Amino acid sequence: MLGLMPLGLGVVPRWQPVLREGRAPLLRPPGLRPGATVAITAPASPVHPRELRPALEALQSLGCRVVLGRTVQSGRQRYLAAPDRERAHELMELVADPQVDAVLCARGGYGVMRLLPFLEWGHFRRFPKPLIGFSDITALLLALTTRARIVTYHGPVAVSTFDAFTLDSFRRTLFLPEGATQPWSLQDSRWEVLAPGTACGPLLGGNLSLLVSLLGTPYEPELRGAVLFLEDIGEEPYRVDRMLTQLLLAGKLQQCVAILLGRFRAPWGQKRRGSSIGWQPPLPEIFRDRLGGLGIPILAGVPIGHLRSKLTLPLGVWAEVNTQTRTIRLVEPSVADEVA
Repeated sequence: MLGLMPLGLGVVPRWQPVLREGRAPLLRPPGLRPGATVAITAPASPVHPRELRPALEALQSLGCRVVLGRTVQSGRQRYLAAPDRERAHELMELVADPQVDAVLCARGGYGVMRLLPFLEWGHFRRFPKPLIGFSDITALLLALTTRARIVTYHGPVAVSTFDAFTLDSFRRTLFLPEGATQPWSLQDSRWEVLAPGTACGPLLGGNLSLLVSLLGTPYEPELRGAVLFLEDIGEEPYRVDRMLTQLLLAGKLQQCVAILLGRFRAPWGQKRRGSSIGWQPPLPEIFRDRLGGLGIPILAGVPIGHLRSKLTLPLGVWAEVNTQTRTIRLVEPSVADEVA
């Protein structure tokens, strides 16, 4: 049985930021243990509780208790799970609730960017907890890491398929093993090397469309020295080209030390029905054309984002990319043993 948590939507206090933006040290949320409570909220598009059954079973297999926020049960508000302020307030309440250990977003879709002006960044830093999601949730993850200086986690949403690979990566990134936390590494000979090299830096990124949408806003991430990971779905190759070109024109990609590309799902080498653009090159060709001149290591085909089997990647945590061995390795823990 699910334990449903009553969530009052009173006035959320306006917490003062702990330190000025850009000066605060990066804060890792406490890692999870068996018995942890994971709350599911819908900060973007709506979800029906029956869609969450696989996630509930997966989390319970890890020894977690699951609670549902009201936005998951509030019914559909067009393409949004609930009004903007309600979704923002519920997220902040769950973060502040001492009985909640982590927050898993129900799904992506659309709506997260509308929440950002209503969030208090010092509040999230005062109550550091793992927040997990991908796709439209990218905007929230990047904003929290940039403005609150807290590690967030690009991983499954509650409607994802929690197969063995996804669940194992989720556990290794978010849960505390016996004793201290241990960084992990992943090697896959199937990943394609688009540019060789080895580099180390903080992981940042997520959905390409959302990253581009944050340019010019107060939530635009600082990519200097970053290992940038990118993924997207359903975008025609010329649109991927346009977004990468925008990042280049903004000087963002030139600041990165390495790039990890997900398995972008799009029609390659053909005209898409309804498109005004004729024949389009395969995405690998576009990646080489747009990114090949950066002079940094690039791996393609990494399992992130809109895939059945996906990694959970901690934003802000340092990782090493080695194209010779086709390895991604965290060089520091992704969670804390306790609140700093």
